[in-house]
Amino acid sequence: MENLPETLYVDPTTIGSSSSTGVESAAVEHTRIEQCIDLLHQPSRREEALALLSKERRSKEMAVLIWNSKNVSFFLLQEFCKAYKLLSPPALGMKEATTVCNAVALLQSMASHPDTKMGIVRAKMPVFIYPFMNTTEQRLKHFDYLRLTSLGVIGALVKVEDTNSPEIIHFLLETEVIPLCLRCIEVGGELAKTVAAFVVSKILMYEEGQRYCGTFPERFYAVAQVLINVVDQFIIKPPLQLLKHVLNCFLRLSEVSRACDALSKCYPAKLRDPGYLNFACEDPYVRRLADQVLHNVAGHI
Repeated sequence: MENLPETLYVDPTTIGSSSSTGVESAAVEHTRIEQCIDLLHQPSRREEALALLSKERRSKEMAVLIWNSKNVSFFLLQEFCKAYKLLSPPALGMKEATTVCNAVALLQSMASHPDTKMGIVRAKMPVFIYPFMNTTEQRLKHFDYLRLTSLGVIGALVKVEDTNSPEIIHFLLETEVIPLCLRCIEVGGELAKTVAAFVVSKILMYEEGQRYCGTFPERFYAVAQVLINVVDQFIIKPPLQLLKHVLNCFLRLSEVSRACDALSKCYPAKLRDPGYLNFACEDPYVRRLADQVLHNVAGHI
């Protein structure tokens, strides 16, 4: 897997934390990125250009340069579309996975940047990576890397809360991202499960997200059952970040009256057990989350 890029999730607060400093270094970086962008216009060198640009994705300039460069967004969509036919039956090889992961990483860079993220949302570009989140192949690790990279785009969109957040949440709900995240929780590796649960928990922070998941029984049970299955799969001590995001999801659902009524009947026995919680919740914040969900659920029994 050494050929695959590190594409889990780029924290927007780390954008621009390059070791280069000063005006001259910034100018050199700008020139280097522009040269790589120019390479994208040459089909024979596009794979190379994507790999080089992926290494620059922490640059605070790159997202804006890519977004404002003629045809570059179209080239990224071309790479996504080329990969679709290799998804089912699963024929995506390591080489193809690396290339499309690099392309998705550039979209993630734009999703992380405050000056470009609303542009890609209003252009509905994230929809083009949804097929990568809908794959069920579990044997081939690079399929999970692709799921993970794609989840990183959605995670970048929802991580920072600002005045555009309601529009972003509406877009994600309107384009049915929740079922795709649930699919990633079901079939993804630990990191994919964690990022997908994080996305769902962030969406449930908003009234529209709670309405979407908590008002209709079929949607509530779809979300709750996936979360319950995750908890049931915890044989030994659960991954703390995954447990935290799952508990956050339960907490937000428990704040919706109808959903809390249903949750009181199906909330996992493990998470009601003080002995298990003492074992699983080393972090005080996570334990407080678990206790708050129990308090909310107990009030509806």
